[in-house]
Amino acid sequence: MMVYRVCKTYMLVLVFILAGVGLYPAGARSDRKPQSAPERTTFTDSAGRQVEIPAKLTRVSASGALAQMFLGAVAPELLCTIPAPFPPEQAEFMPEYLSKLPAIGQFYGAANLNLEEVAAIAPEIVIDVGEVKDSIGADMDAISKAIAVPTVHITATLESTPDAFRTLGKLLGQEAKGEALAAFCEKTLSTARQVMAQVGNNKKSALYCLGKQGLNVLAAGTFHTEVLDWLADNRAVLSNPASRGTGNETNMEQLLIWDPEIILFGFGSVYAVAPSDPAWRQMQAIRNNAYFEAPQGPYNWMGGPPSINRYLGMLWMLKILYPEYAQFDLYTETAEYYRLFYGYELSRERFDRLTANSGSF
Repeated sequence: MMVYRVCKTYMLVLVFILAGVGLYPAGARSDRKPQSAPERTTFTDSAGRQVEIPAKLTRVSASGALAQMFLGAVAPELLCTIPAPFPPEQAEFMPEYLSKLPAIGQFYGAANLNLEEVAAIAPEIVIDVGEVKDSIGADMDAISKAIAVPTVHITATLESTPDAFRTLGKLLGQEAKGEALAAFCEKTLSTARQVMAQVGNNKKSALYCLGKQGLNVLAAGTFHTEVLDWLADNRAVLSNPASRGTGNETNMEQLLIWDPEIILFGFGSVYAVAPSDPAWRQMQAIRNNAYFEAPQGPYNWMGGPPSINRYLGMLWMLKILYPEYAQFDLYTETAEYYRLFYGYELSRERFDRLTANSGSF
């Protein structure tokens, strides 16, 4: 019994000694220093605004679909919200955990951003990526003031997308990934420049028709037609081009006046019925079997919305419009894109289904 009491006393003394030197997990020590506040840094966004943000970001929210596509490519694990639930054709290509994030709407476009919910979720930053608007600085300030969360804008046109990826890579602590994404975009732009140098002034005339009746067009000179205007003679020249994804509504009489060599139909439009419709049969593209449906998955390759998906559309359009100059394998390039941007291994069989109405590759 004496040995037991001595051992028990010894063990208690040892516990207190270990706790005193910090080797035993015995609660907080009275002399422990309080944790310092997270380190902060200043980020200058594309609008020239200097915004104080955490030096290491762990919870990021996108202002809308365009920004979510960029952020999802660079650092999907940092996202704590999504703009809207993913429909099946998108969810297939997305990491499963993204589909479980709260959907909070978007600031532009549908303009249904739920500021109260964003504030409750408390991201460390809200990031807007895409077209610069005249009101961009005031818009970002308004979001930041409403939810007490720093909000920044990063401009991403077709040409500046590589720079946008590098900026995001640095901002999110993913510089290697940002560089890999930027390099793919630069390679694609270089391929397009080489092809278009050979095409010269001999661009194919084209229209992009969408909507249930196929009577909406994406007019030349808008953010949504940067790729189409570059690679083709976009016949949809209007005095009031609409800078929105649904384009401008027109009529068959106007389409017949434009009468392009190539017609690209939006996914879910009238691709399937156009060849049997007497009105559409009047157009040379339909009669010559020179019409195609834009691939869809996870997003419309023609730019719905006009984000990173446009680089796929660029490669696809080059093969459709100028197969004699576009000497690359579209499946190989597409599979690399899906691997880099979505972390998805695209099989040849899945590629063939994606492009079933979009040409022979």
